Amino acid sequence: MNENETKLELRCVSSLAKVFADEPLREAPYRRASALENEVASFQVAYRADALIKGMRVSVRADIEADITLRAVGLAPSELPVYADHDDGVLRTAPGLYPDPLFELPDGAGAAALPGQWRSVWVTVEPRAGVRPGVHAIAVAFATAEGEPLGETDFELDIVPLRLPEQQLLHTEWFHADCLATHYGVDAFGERHWEIVGRYVRTAARHGVNVILTPIFTPPLDTRVGGERPTVQLVDVRAEADGSYRFGFAKLERWVALCRREGIERFEFSHLFTQWGAKHAPKIVADVGGEERRIFGWETDAGGEAYEAFLRQFVPALLAWIEANGLQDRCLFHVSDEPSLRDIDAYARASRLVGELLGDYPVIDALSDFAFYEKGLVKNPIPASNHIEPFLDHGVEGLWTYYCCGQYKEVANRFFSMPSARNRILGIQLYKFDLAGFLHWGFNFWYAQYSVGPIDPYRVTDASLAFPSGDAFLVYPGADGGPVESIRLEVLREALQDMRALRLLEEKYGREFVIAGLEEGLDEPITFSRYPRDAAWLLAKREWVNAKLAERA
Repeated sequence: MNENETKLELRCVSSLAKVFADEPLREAPYRRASALENEVASFQVAYRADALIKGMRVSVRADIEADITLRAVGLAPSELPVYADHDDGVLRTAPGLYPDPLFELPDGAGAAALPGQWRSVWVTVEPRAGVRPGVHAIAVAFATAEGEPLGETDFELDIVPLRLPEQQLLHTEWFHADCLATHYGVDAFGERHWEIVGRYVRTAARHGVNVILTPIFTPPLDTRVGGERPTVQLVDVRAEADGSYRFGFAKLERWVALCRREGIERFEFSHLFTQWGAKHAPKIVADVGGEERRIFGWETDAGGEAYEAFLRQFVPALLAWIEANGLQDRCLFHVSDEPSLRDIDAYARASRLVGELLGDYPVIDALSDFAFYEKGLVKNPIPASNHIEPFLDHGVEGLWTYYCCGQYKEVANRFFSMPSARNRILGIQLYKFDLAGFLHWGFNFWYAQYSVGPIDPYRVTDASLAFPSGDAFLVYPGADGGPVESIRLEVLREALQDMRALRLLEEKYGREFVIAGLEEGLDEPITFSRYPRDAAWLLAKREWVNAKLAERA
C-alpha cells in the first residue's frame, strides 16, 4: 500500500462497547472470549478510515462449526436521550446519533467508512450441534468493493464442552401486533399480517422471550383517554338480541399455534381493564346484527353491570377453550397495568371479579405499591426494579420485576444513552434474587405516546419526546416484513445467557459458592441498585463462570 492509499484501522472490541462516530474509541482491544456449546457469542470489529470508502466487503474465515453473521452497526437519532434529573450512569446526554440498529450486509457487502469516524461491524457466532470444544480462530477481513484488501483482524472463541440449561425465567417483552399492521399497511390478521407476526415472534423467542402478550381484545395500553388503538382482537364476539354473547376462538387458536411453533411457551392475555386504574373496559368490537360495532371502551364503567355481565359470559368460555386445548399451565392473565394507590378501590373491585372468575389461574400485574399485594388484590405482583425491596423483604413467592422509562436512576435499563453493561447486569440480578419473571412493555411500540399516531422508528426513537430513546422498542421494522435487531436486544440475550450459566454453575458447585464468587472483592452485596458498573468486571466475571464450569466438564 503506497502513501496515497486509504488506511483502515481495525480493533476488536466487546459486545458491551458502544462505538460512537463522533468521538475517539476508548475501548480496550478484546480478542478472546469463551462460550458454552449452545451459547450465542458476539463481538465487534471497530474500524476507522482516513477517507471515504463506500461499498466495503466484510468477510469471515473460521475453523468453528457455527453460523457466523456480520452486521453493520447503524446510527439512530435521539432527541431525548435522558431525563433532566438523570443519574451518572450514562455515556452521554446530548441529542445526536447513537449506535443501535444492526443492518445485514448482503453477501458481506455494503459497509461504509467515513473519514475519521469510528464505526463497527457486529459479529454473531452461533455454534452448531456437535461443535468441537476448545479454541477456534475467527478472522474478519475488510476489502474494497472491487475486492482489494484493506485489513484483517482476528478473534479467538473458546468453546466449553457444556450446554446452557433451559431458561427457567418467564420473560415477556410486550408484543404490539397493531404496530406491525400499521407500519406495514396490512389488515390486522390478514395473511400478510400473520406472516409478519411470525417473523417478529421468531426473533423474540430466539432472544429469550418465552411469554407473549396475546391480544384477546385490543390491549388497553398507552392509549389516550378517549382515544383508540387500531383493532387487534383475536376473539370474535357476537352480541345477541337477548343480551347474551357468542365467542369464536379460531384466530386465537391460530395465534397460539404460530407462537408455539416459534418457541413461545406461555401466553399472557391482554388486560381486562384499562391502564392506570382499572376504571374502564378495553376496546371490544362485536358483530351486532351483522354490523361490526365497538360495544365497550372508555365510555364503559368498569364496575357497571353491562361489562360485568359480559365478563361473566366471556371468561368461562375462554377457560373452556383453554382447557379443551390443554393450555391450563400456559396462560397468564392481567387486570390492569400500573395502578397507583389512588386507584386501589377501582382495582380492588376489578381484581375481586377477575379472581372469582379465574379461580387458580395466575394473574400478573405491573404495580409497585406493596399494599396491593398485602391486601390480596394481586396474586403475582410485578414491582418495578426500583421498588422491589419490600416484596423481596416479605419473601413474595414467584416474584417478577420490570423496568421502563421510570427506572432510570441507579437500576439496570437499556436506553441508548446508557452503557451496555447496565443492560447486561440484569442477568446476574435476576439470578441472585431467583426471580420468576421479567417484563418490559416495549418490544416494538412504534407509536407516539398514548398511541396518538404512528412514528417512523428510524427517525423518532423516543415515542415523540415521551420516553428516553431505547425504552419503546428493541427492534426496528425491516423493509421485507422482518425485524431489524438492535445491539440492546443482543446484549439482553447475553444477560439471559449469563443467568442460565449461573444456574448451571449452581448445579455443579452450589448456590452459596456462586453468590460468593459473584460478590468476591466487592465493597457491598449486589442489589438491583448497587452493582459493579464497568463492562470489564462483567466480562471477567463471565470468564470466571466459564472457567469454573470447564473444571467440571
